[in-house]
Amino acid sequence: MASSAIPMSRLGGRAFNHSASNDAEAEYDRLRDLARSEAGKMKSCFDRAHQAYERGDKAEAKELSKEGKAHQQKKDAYNKQASEFIFRENNAQGRVADDTIDLHGQFVEEAEDILEMRIRDAQARGQTHLHVIVGKGSHSVGHVQKIKPRVEQVCREMGLDYATEENEGRMYIDLSGGRVNVPPPLPPQPGGYQGGYSSGGGYPGNQQHHGYKPPQQQQNGGGYHQGHQQQNQQNQQQDEIEQLVQKALPRILRKLEKACCVVM
Repeated sequence: MASSAIPMSRLGGRAFNHSASNDAEAEYDRLRDLARSEAGKMKSCFDRAHQAYERGDKAEAKELSKEGKAHQQKKDAYNKQASEFIFRENNAQGRVADDTIDLHGQFVEEAEDILEMRIRDAQARGQTHLHVIVGKGSHSVGHVQKIKPRVEQVCREMGLDYATEENEGRMYIDLSGGRVNVPPPLPPQPGGYQGGYSSGGGYPGNQQHHGYKPPQQQQNGGGYHQGHQQQNQQNQQQDEIEQLVQKALPRILRKLEKACCVVM
């Protein structure tokens, strides 16, 4: 039987953009491992169903095919949980700016559908640009970026111009239909942000140059109104994340199902 493991080259570099707890890493790995295990069982059942059909045992072929579909449903469910989990971890309030989406830890098909949904949502809200964290590919086979080419493809299909930012693990997309010659400097980022940066601090010296303060310091120094406004913005960002996850993932699973024969 062929290996059931999904190649790590399908992942966009490191799964977390921050210093994740051991529990968070273990949960993400557990869900992906369960999905891989179910994928292996699915493939085995379908292979044996084909063999049974070839030798004329249609009853056994039918039962094996039914069993394979059950494993396929479990595989899709585990991958859905893993995609939701890592998306929430990397895009939670305080981890990325509200004009940024982090695709670390997503399979290529997952990243594509999540990005498409986010772009359409951002355009509907009048947002002019989007920073996309795609990862450098440092942890993929051959150190090749896998998500970035798909992001570029999505942009071309949607008629949007884009550019690689100062750090090659990030992209800038113009949502207004304009041209991007040079991406603008990265704005202030949340404290502890590591998206696309191995150094863990965004652009070197970013916080010092922009005078950024962590959320708690801003609230203490700016009075109730400033802190309350920031909390509302964070709540809105979290709501948008939840809506994005719920809208995009059904489409993601359909694409993964179509690609399963190639993946395995």
